[in-house]
Amino acid sequence: MAVLLTASLAGCGLFGDSGPGPADAASDYLGAFAAGDNARAAGVTDSPESAQALLDEVRAKLSPEKVSAQLGNVAANEDETSAWANFEVAWDFGHGREWRYGGRMELRSRDGAWQVHWTSKVVHPELQAQQSIALENEQPDLAPVLDRDSALLMSPEHVVSVLLEPAKAGDVRAVAGALATSLARFDRAITQKSILDGAAKAKEGQPYQVVTLRAGDYERVKPRIYDLPGVRFTSSPRLLPVDKALAPTVLPGVRKLVEDELIGKSGWRVYTTDVSGAEVAELHAQPPQPAEAARVTLSRAVQGAAQAALAGERTASMIVAMEASSGELLAVAQNPVADKEGPVALTGRYPPGSTFKIVTTIAAVEEGKARPDQPVGCPPTVVIDGREIPNNDRFDKGTLPLHSAFAYSCNTTFATLAAELPASSMTDVARRLGLGADFVMPGATTVTGSVPPATNVVERAEDAIGQGKVVASPFGMALVASTVASGTMPTPSLLSGSETESDTENPDKVDQALLTSLRSMMAEVVALTPALKPYPGVHGKTGTAQFGDGKRSHGWFVGFRGDLAFAVLITDAGTSAKAVTAATKFLNGVR
Repeated sequence: MAVLLTASLAGCGLFGDSGPGPADAASDYLGAFAAGDNARAAGVTDSPESAQALLDEVRAKLSPEKVSAQLGNVAANEDETSAWANFEVAWDFGHGREWRYGGRMELRSRDGAWQVHWTSKVVHPELQAQQSIALENEQPDLAPVLDRDSALLMSPEHVVSVLLEPAKAGDVRAVAGALATSLARFDRAITQKSILDGAAKAKEGQPYQVVTLRAGDYERVKPRIYDLPGVRFTSSPRLLPVDKALAPTVLPGVRKLVEDELIGKSGWRVYTTDVSGAEVAELHAQPPQPAEAARVTLSRAVQGAAQAALAGERTASMIVAMEASSGELLAVAQNPVADKEGPVALTGRYPPGSTFKIVTTIAAVEEGKARPDQPVGCPPTVVIDGREIPNNDRFDKGTLPLHSAFAYSCNTTFATLAAELPASSMTDVARRLGLGADFVMPGATTVTGSVPPATNVVERAEDAIGQGKVVASPFGMALVASTVASGTMPTPSLLSGSETESDTENPDKVDQALLTSLRSMMAEVVALTPALKPYPGVHGKTGTAQFGDGKRSHGWFVGFRGDLAFAVLITDAGTSAKAVTAATKFLNGVR
């Protein structure tokens, strides 16, 4: 324990130079007291046993890191056999917690020697006989996490950790089985085997944490697990979503990032206690200072609409929505099937299918291979360097303007155009739209996708229709939609006030006139899609992307309405129709 004594000492022999005076006794007491040498301090008093007992008790209860004491004025009484000394004491409990106060002690001369007359007030002027002093820390509640509109997303709640100590469990297999039976309702991964395996891997002497439960869930199973041998419980506050199903893809990552910052500054108080330990009077208090709430860019309303739009889908399904102008994430939604695969809405790599024709169109126009109103062919199939590329169901549109080929999603048109493009042109355009860019975004790991330069003409043709080596995440395609909507690739963000690092600074902008034409093409797609006609202002692109053996397909819809950009992916859907249906449900929810 570090100690510090600072004393302003009065001269020796207050009543002359015949020997040590009251100031010396007071100084000796305060020096020993500050150093934590209670026996020496008590020895300076006229009641050593009582003094040491109280000093030991107070010191143990307060556990200071440092104590300093300063002697003030010493004044003699008229009889010159007693005196009074003023003093100041400072207790330092660490972490900025300091308690200062002044006091007054009486000194008495006995057989020519000066001693501190012992009373409890020598420790503190308000301390009465038969009392002690205690210190209590007061931790503020964790600050909450709010959405962009100040709606509550996560709030502090007490959780209970269920711990297993195998050495104390007796029949550990039976205990593990009983725990699994009671706790599997909260996590299907909890089994007798998983508990035994986890306990076996725990460090020697350390308990195995079986599960952490909300207080309400714990109370429901407590009667069945509380008395199990070798099982104990700890309670602590934790930030938890206000709804268990709310944004499970991103909120755990947000909590991990901000929880330490939401603890706030603890408060503390010092008070006197009676012989039973009950509080008598408060001597000093510093109230806790809660931290400010953390804010994320998510919108609880948009997140809820996205999650509801995916309800009932049997295959992994995802929606990512963002504010097009800023890149602020509004929703990251996955259904439970997708949740089992991880945060795939943000990091998954899927062929984007015909939604990639957004990139191909820009590349073809920029390279002078076509104009939005230029007539192009849309035959049922084309053969490019021996590789046959068909339209869906081999439809034939003959000759039509490029914007209509985009609306009808003519694979043959775009494969033919791509065959004439430079090897890296689609790579460059995709990156300017955000696809292939790398971001370090506080709160979540993201992968936009990958568009490697084509090595030959066949690869370029396949990439042009979102097959080949091109892959994208729903996050990446939402970023593409944002760039088209706003005219500039935004930097995505999730945690308000944080900065996202990017390997793409100030990317070259796409010509605004070209983007205007592309938006018209996306509006034409919506006009040709009956399910989307009731949604004015929506621009989008459908996509069907083959995977595996080519007999199965994912369904995509990528689009925007005003400043809301989004990407919908229904895996193994067969067509884009399911993605369009999910998009309409989503749009209904955010009206």
